[in-house]
Amino acid sequence: MHILDFEKPIANLEAMIEDLRHRIDGDGVNIADEIGRLQAKVDRERRAIYAKLAPWQKTQVARHPDRPHASDYIKALIEDFTPLAGDRCFGEDAAIVGGLGRFNGASVMVIGNEKGSDTDSRLKHNFGMAKPEGYRKAKRLMEMASHFGVPVVTLVDTAGAYPGVDAEARGQAEAIARSIEACLEVRVPLVSLIIGEGGSGGAIALAVGNTVLMLEHAIYSVISPEGCASILWRSNDAARDAAEALKLTAQDLLRLKVIDKIIPEPLGGAHRDPAQTMRAAGQAIETALRDLSGLEGGVLRARRREKFLEMGRTVVT
Repeated sequence: MHILDFEKPIANLEAMIEDLRHRIDGDGVNIADEIGRLQAKVDRERRAIYAKLAPWQKTQVARHPDRPHASDYIKALIEDFTPLAGDRCFGEDAAIVGGLGRFNGASVMVIGNEKGSDTDSRLKHNFGMAKPEGYRKAKRLMEMASHFGVPVVTLVDTAGAYPGVDAEARGQAEAIARSIEACLEVRVPLVSLIIGEGGSGGAIALAVGNTVLMLEHAIYSVISPEGCASILWRSNDAARDAAEALKLTAQDLLRLKVIDKIIPEPLGGAHRDPAQTMRAAGQAIETALRDLSGLEGGVLRARRREKFLEMGRTVVT
């Protein structure tokens, strides 16, 4: 497993434990008590570190390569998933996955950013950075869900929209704006979950929900810390300071009322126990959908619009 910089003291202890276990296997020496003592120390150290993670450290956890991605959540939570592809205009964008399935027995439309889990899949999915056709596909699927009265669940995990010349030439900004507009207009429950990195307009294009959930160590901001640092400090070396200033942690955003609920992660982050993380996420999504069920489409739409207008009023005042 990939070890983050601030986890190295813990990794050294875990290496000692692993060495002792090999000695037991190879030498038959019973040193279980020593392993137990070291494991308890590992748990204490990890709990102490993760209880006071700085924003830049949370950024590292949110980007951990072993963190579960949208496709993992779909596989774990959605039955009979049928992927739907294409924007009916230009082509298919693998950076955004979406389709129909059943969540706890009820029909649902799921749309998410997919980063990929290894080199080949990351290249295939363009590291989760969508082009205009990806956002137009998301818009198409949301409008389809609204037409058939199917709730929408979005899984947000992207550093941002793809910034390439070809994407800009095909109307990247307009496509993102249309996706945001579709989020605001649908007349069905829309629940958004930020599972990793929520970056810039590429994230909010899928995150304008009636209920916005966020994992404990995920991040969500108008720009990446590196991008902010390059603009304000003219150096990526200031990314740590930028992370502090951006207020991008789940705890900051809950206090600012940008999100509605934080979903706890296993000790050490979602990558330490993906199954537990996805179960907790599923329970939170179920609760959110249940709270929204029975509301008339116009009410859902009006509440969603007012929710985001109120954020603007709060910032201005």
